Order: sequence, then structure tokens, then C-alpha cells
Amino acid sequence: MPDPIEVRKVPIHSVSDASELTRLLDEGVLEADRVLAIIGKTEGNGGVNDYTRIIADRAFREALMAKGVDQEQVKQIPIVWSGGTDGVISPHATIFATVDPSTVEATDEPRLTVGMAMSEPILPEEIGRMGMVDKVADAVKVAMERAGITDTADVHYVQTKTPLLTIDTIRDAHSRGEDVYTDDTLTSMDVSNGTTGLGIAKALGEVTDLSNEDIMRDRDKFSAVASCSSGVELDRAQVVVVGNATGVGGRYRIGHSVMEHALDQDGIWNAIKDAGLDLPERPHRDDIQGRLVNVFLKCESSQDGKVLGRRNAMLDDSDVHWHRQIKAAVGGVTAAVTGDPAVFVSVSAAHQGPEGGGPVAAIVDLGEEPTGYVPPAS
Repeated sequence: MPDPIEVRKVPIHSVSDASELTRLLDEGVLEADRVLAIIGKTEGNGGVNDYTRIIADRAFREALMAKGVDQEQVKQIPIVWSGGTDGVISPHATIFATVDPSTVEATDEPRLTVGMAMSEPILPEEIGRMGMVDKVADAVKVAMERAGITDTADVHYVQTKTPLLTIDTIRDAHSRGEDVYTDDTLTSMDVSNGTTGLGIAKALGEVTDLSNEDIMRDRDKFSAVASCSSGVELDRAQVVVVGNATGVGGRYRIGHSVMEHALDQDGIWNAIKDAGLDLPERPHRDDIQGRLVNVFLKCESSQDGKVLGRRNAMLDDSDVHWHRQIKAAVGGVTAAVTGDPAVFVSVSAAHQGPEGGGPVAAIVDLGEEPTGYVPPAS
């Protein structure tokens, strides 16, 4: 049985800041050599050349090494950064670490568990094709096993980071006589994310009968728990599986749902309720009372250019890419629900949740003294 999990969300005060992670380590809330994974938002442009992800990655890894963690061990920690804090979204990181089982409350109720894995290297010509789907699916199964999860229904959130295409990797494929899904590097972000979403769906049995022709075309095939990001930082899939398991113990629990469209607040509330938080029929952010650690969402501009039947101009806007517009919109909706702008909202949700919507995962603290954020009184 895996060790129980402590999970905390911390603000990032500047693009190279890891001081709040250091504070948690200094205060003994977390032990540096027990950190399992970090998932966060950085304040760059969210595009191919968003180097804030690399800067933040370096800052957090250096903070762990400064506390004595071996460099090779630190290199193996999945640190997934989603670039772009458009609108009110606030830069932050959610840190997952194991704790000594003797220090947590024992319970037979399902509690948070985390497992990680790295896929086999993904070749540029496999992005957007079944080769990538299969490699991601294999890694998800390994991460599930490491989390102690045997039932796919207990998986509520799968966060990945995968390679996208760059000029160099496109050139590499061509030099070997291979073609690639697209020569547009920004489009390849959507393709990488979508392909990964189908890999997760395949591993969890959410879809069957997949082929190359389904990728980025059949949007009815998706995973309800996938949250896929891509970037230039790696050549394989980093996979973090988060779910619940009995016997782990501790105070945290995760649940999930989906947003059916960009304004679907009920999808967010349903994820929080699914995690185990008792809420009134028509909940308000004041009902959370510090029990929400974080929510994790993917979003996508609807391909028909509408939300709730009303036309919008996101897909026609040549000045501001729709990635940034939908991220800001959904970030505002999410912050209004939670009362906390430090929410993980990531764009490019092909095959992740229903078309025009996206998956939502929520982690709650069921302990006697909840550790989540409480906004200042208005």
C-alpha cells in the first residue's frame, strides 16, 4: 500500500520563486525527499516559446536540492507546468508528497493516492498518431499500479506533460524519411494534448476502437479525467495519476466531473461534491470554508463558435489567440465558484472532456483543521 499523501497549494510570487515550497519544508509540513509531484501555473504566454515553465521548473528543483535531495532523485520528480495565467488566474503550484503513515489518521474511507510514470520516448512522427496513444496508455497503467489503484473508477485525475513539435524535431523526422501530423508548432500543442487524452481514455477503458482517423476528429471520444499539457521540455510523457484508495489514510480526497460548456459552474461544483464535500443544493464559495485544496480544469473553445447558443468571436480573432481567451473566461468562472483565483485552468482540451467543455478534478481536505485557502472578507 502506498504511503498517505499531503497536498498543499502555494502561491508563486515571481516567475523564478519557490520560496513558499521552501517555507513548507522549513516548517516541517513536507519533507523534501518525500515530494512526489508538482503541478502548477506559470505566468508566460502559454505557447511554444513559454520559457517561464523552464524557469519555474529549475527554481523548484533547485529548492529541493538545496534541502539535500539528490540531484538524480530530483530529476525523476514529475513537475508539470501549464503556462499562461490569463485574466484573473494566479500563478501557483500544487505540491504532492508522501508522509509517514504513523502521522496520519487511519480510516477505511477512500483517501488520496498518487502514482507517477514516464512513457517510452515519443518520436515526433508519433505525435497525433496511435504510436503516442499506446505509449501514453502503457504509462498510465504503470502509474495506476504505483498509486495502488486497481479499479479505473477510482482514478479521478490524470495530469500529463508531453512533447510537442518544434522546428528541430520536425527536421529530425524529415531527415529519417518520416512525416509529421502538422508543420505548425503551435497547432502541435493541441495535437499532442489531444493524442495524450485518447491514450488516457484507452488505458482507463473510456473509449475503444481507436485509430489514427479518430485523433483530433472524433470529439465524442474523450477522457473525463485527462488533463494534458505539452511543451518543449521533454521527449516523453510524464504521467501523474491521482485517485482514491482505501487503507491509505489521511485527510484528502479527490473527485471529478465535467464542464459541459465554458460557463458550466455546476460542473465545477459537482467535482467538489464528488470529492466528498457536503454542500447545500445551491452552494456559494463561502460554503467551502477552506476545505478546497485546488481544482484542475481543461478548457476548449467550442468548434461551433458558440456558448449557450450565443455566437462569440474567439475563433475568428487574429489579434488574441483563442487559447488565451477561453483560458481567461473559464479561469474567471472557476475563481467565482471557488473564491480563489489560484486555480489550475489549462487550455487545449481536445479529447479531454466533452467538446466545448472539459474535465474538472477537485481535491478537498476532510480534516478537522482544513488547510485550503480562505479569501479575505469582502
